[in-house]
Parts: sequence; C-alpha cells; structure tokens
Amino acid sequence: MLIFCCVACIVLLISQAIGFEINQRIEEYSSIRINEFIHFTHIRNHGGIFGLLQGKGWLFAIFSTILLAAMTGYLWASQQISRIEYICFGLIAGGGASNILDRLIYGSVIDFIDIQHIPYWNYIFNTADVCVHLGIWPLIYLSLRDGAEIR
Repeated sequence: MLIFCCVACIVLLISQAIGFEINQRIEEYSSIRINEFIHFTHIRNHGGIFGLLQGKGWLFAIFSTILLAAMTGYLWASQQISRIEYICFGLIAGGGASNILDRLIYGSVIDFIDIQHIPYWNYIFNTADVCVHLGIWPLIYLSLRDGAEIR
C-alpha cells in the first residue's frame, strides 16, 4: 500500500503544480505553440470525459470519489496485488484525485495538452488524464495475458 500511496501523492502533487502554472501563465482560451504537434491551450472542462455533460462536473467528482474509495478498499483488502499493479493503481488514483481537486478548487478541470494533426481528434487533456491512462493500459494488458503470472 505504501507504493500505491506514494505514487498517488506524487502524481497528485505534480498534476496540481502543472495545472496551477498553466492557470497562472496562460490565459483561458489562449494557446502556446510548443512545436508543430503540441500546443498548450488553456481550457476548462466543466463536464466529464471528452467534455460530456458540461455543467455537471459535480456528478463526475462524486462518481470519481466513490471509485477512488472503492479502489483503495480493494487494494487494502486484497492479498494478490503485485508491485506493478500498485504503481498502476497509484497512477490512476493520483490522476483521479487531481481532477477531483481541480473541480473543488476551480469548479472545473484545467485542461491544456492540445495535440495537433491527428485526424478526428480535437480533445484537450491534462497531466492527470495522462497518468490515468498510464495506469489503466498496463492493467488491461496484464489482465488479458493468457494464464501468465503478473508477479
């Protein structure tokens, strides 16, 4: 559990620090070109994933809090969790907690990573979202491996 807590806290602190800097340095709806493919575009998501249900961010905050509590309870009670799984769950928890904290502090999630030149892609996301994905995809891979031992 110590690994899980440390990873979650590190992700939470880094995501909040970066979001704070974006909020301080880039005006909302403004963009800074990093290179041809990456721009930092400061927007606020008042909804959920992919901007769904705008104005209902509080619903996602409640749902996410329940999910984080359930995940932590599962990890606390389970005897069969490997180190890599604790790390993955820590990435997910830290990212989720950062987005919840954004909703509590700012009333919305600060999004800014704007990837250009991808057909049919116009979504802007944040470091917390990246960390959630960095945790989810290895867990999916590990769960789909045929009969392989995770440890």
